[in-house]
Amino acid sequence: MDKPLKYAVFGAGSWATAIVKMLSENLEEVGWYMRSVYTKEHILKEYHNPSYLSSVEFKVNQLKLSNNINEMANYADVLIFVIPSAFMHGELEKLTADISDKIIVSAVKGIIPESGLLVGEHFHDIYNIPFENIAVIAGPCHAEEVALERLSYLTISCADAEKAQAIADALSSDYIKTKISDDIIGTEYAVMLKNIYAIAAGIAHGLGYGDNFQSVLMSNAIREMKRFIKKMHKMKRNINNSAYLGDLLVTGYSVFSRNRMFGNMIGKGYTVKSAMMEMNMVAEGYYATKSAHLLNEKNKKKTRLPIIDAVYSILYEGKDAKKVFKKLTDKLD
Repeated sequence: MDKPLKYAVFGAGSWATAIVKMLSENLEEVGWYMRSVYTKEHILKEYHNPSYLSSVEFKVNQLKLSNNINEMANYADVLIFVIPSAFMHGELEKLTADISDKIIVSAVKGIIPESGLLVGEHFHDIYNIPFENIAVIAGPCHAEEVALERLSYLTISCADAEKAQAIADALSSDYIKTKISDDIIGTEYAVMLKNIYAIAAGIAHGLGYGDNFQSVLMSNAIREMKRFIKKMHKMKRNINNSAYLGDLLVTGYSVFSRNRMFGNMIGKGYTVKSAMMEMNMVAEGYYATKSAHLLNEKNKKKTRLPIIDAVYSILYEGKDAKKVFKKLTDKLD
């Protein structure tokens, strides 16, 4: 890179806040777009996000805050989107700035419902961003552990290795280790799918299944993920790497996993609506479940996805979780 790149984060949730914290370790200035005027004013006065990771204190002279998405898009060279997939289209509709020469980084864990595309594919098709200017951030990494500065790992995927390394360097620190990959589509699908499997793990826990079943569920989930990703984008990849298996495990088992928490509530008898209201957070896996199901339905030769099918039938068809999981246990090995 000839000159230092300017970075901006779009979104104000826990993962967006964690990414701003990571970037702040290395950059003199970090752009940060958020829709809420209240959140912006609170950060300026109190030095922390009022709603997410409130223990993280920022040096406000290091932040360039804005409620204007176009101002931030014009400011930065690298635009990191951390807006939940269900709300991404609505935010992007406000975008009038030319971003065709920007580097777009997806830290979004799902498919954009309106286009049915991965975030990277959406930017390529709608905004003419070359694939070599699109990157994906994958874990295993929980925002809450970033806030605590516990050792965490990230994989940055991009077709252009130099750009991937530049982004990785901007995010690296004593407590963040990074590696790069060229599997953009595979890692983005993995980031989406692991949330569905975390919901399944949560449902199982809520229904009273123990560690023995959870281990079988996760071992089947990684194989199911491999089948799904291979069908969507065939290339040589090691599904046991951290960006796939590692991210799946941390999301499926961690107490910080909102998708597992959401699934746990469903397993205990909550309705989807009541679980979402009580959490007051977005469980990306809910939307990802529908997206994955629809993608598989479009295939002439459907991939065998017993876990995703089970979660879909519970969340979207209103089927009884206990009965669905009883049948699922006979399909796992």
